[in-house]
Amino acid sequence: MDFEENLVKRQNSTEYFDTVVGHIEDIVIGEEFQTMVNQFMDCYYHLFDHGEENKIIYTEIYQKYTNLIETFIVESLNDKMSYFDMDLFALELENKKSQLDGEIFELLYTLTDFLAFKDMVLDYKAFKEGVYDDLSKDFSVTSLQQK
Repeated sequence: MDFEENLVKRQNSTEYFDTVVGHIEDIVIGEEFQTMVNQFMDCYYHLFDHGEENKIIYTEIYQKYTNLIETFIVESLNDKMSYFDMDLFALELENKKSQLDGEIFELLYTLTDFLAFKDMVLDYKAFKEGVYDDLSKDFSVTSLQQK
């Protein structure tokens, strides 16, 4: 066991988790990651529909997605950290699942939850096709100053 691996095992697991999440945030906002995801979505979004029946092709696409994203994130984390333990991170992620909120965690959930992935693809499809709810009709702007 090398020095850093020993340090990580002794380190507070919350600190380790927070460090990894910080690095993942940096990775996913990067242009290379965004381009990769958009290219993937552009290749496959047209195959998805809102029906409750999940086509067999969805499983194949989901497996490609998880392999692509996991490989990219793990390789990037290995470049940023001299010691990255996926098992420790996955354990912490599962333990904190009910406490976590935000886009980064939604992305991570798409790696383990097919329905979250399908929702993401359908949202992308709606965006690409210009079919999304116009929420502006539900907003009303009023002045706080009295006249």
